[in-house]
Amino acid sequence: MFKPADSDYLVPFDGSFRVADAPSHPTMKEKWRPKKRLKNAIMRLDELQRVLWASDRHALLLIFQGMDSAGKDSTIRAVMRGINPAGCQVYSFKKPSEMDLDHDFLWRTSRSLPERGRIGIFNRSQYEEVLIVRVHPEILTRQKLPETIKLETIWDERLESIRDQELHLARNGTVILKFWLNLSREEQRNRFLARLDEPTKHWKFNAADVEARKHWDAYMHAYGAALNATSRPWAPWYAIPADSKPYMRARVAEIIVDTLSGIDLSYPRPSDEDREGFAAVRAKLSRPDGQ
Repeated sequence: MFKPADSDYLVPFDGSFRVADAPSHPTMKEKWRPKKRLKNAIMRLDELQRVLWASDRHALLLIFQGMDSAGKDSTIRAVMRGINPAGCQVYSFKKPSEMDLDHDFLWRTSRSLPERGRIGIFNRSQYEEVLIVRVHPEILTRQKLPETIKLETIWDERLESIRDQELHLARNGTVILKFWLNLSREEQRNRFLARLDEPTKHWKFNAADVEARKHWDAYMHAYGAALNATSRPWAPWYAIPADSKPYMRARVAEIIVDTLSGIDLSYPRPSDEDREGFAAVRAKLSRPDGQ
């Protein structure tokens, strides 16, 4: 398995993370130049993605979670810009379908996992089942669960299932990075107002998102429980300050680059038999008629 990238925003593995202590805005005072750093990180990520694809031994799974307007869509778009789209796949998980509800809660994300050599991106994920459903447990009544499942234990059980699955994936070559885009309540309010002020952003506005603000403290409690229970060396969480979008995008990109750089990725080496075949083909192509 891989070693998590060093970062001030790495959620500890010992359950000591506290949402209230996590910054939503960068604290550095020096000029950080996030746009330049993002550009440099994307160039390096493009190189690493090519080797990841060619080596065909690992997959990379990126999970993005955050409150509405935290910048999940724009971060995915910004960080993946310039990366070969043939080597990536993005899934956005909305309200579960009837088919989803006829399976266990991990089914719909499990069937979307990236194969070796590719980057899979989850915009929201299985974690919705311990976040929004935990805040609104009435959703459980539509999930056709066995009568033996109890509300007092279901959240810990689901977190255990997620943790076990992530360990299984990591043991089999999937590199998992999870990003909680930590947006402040005040900045969310400002972004909602901006959506109302800008006609081209009206389509993004949903009154239900504003209603969710009433449950802010409950969501923060759910995030704290989820991150503490599932941030592990094989599937770390990073609590990224999201009030500054340029900073957030650059930090996410650099963490991905640092992680992939720490894996033993290399282009496959041809065997002696392959080299002999290359020599034979080269000899044919070197003839005047190319035959």
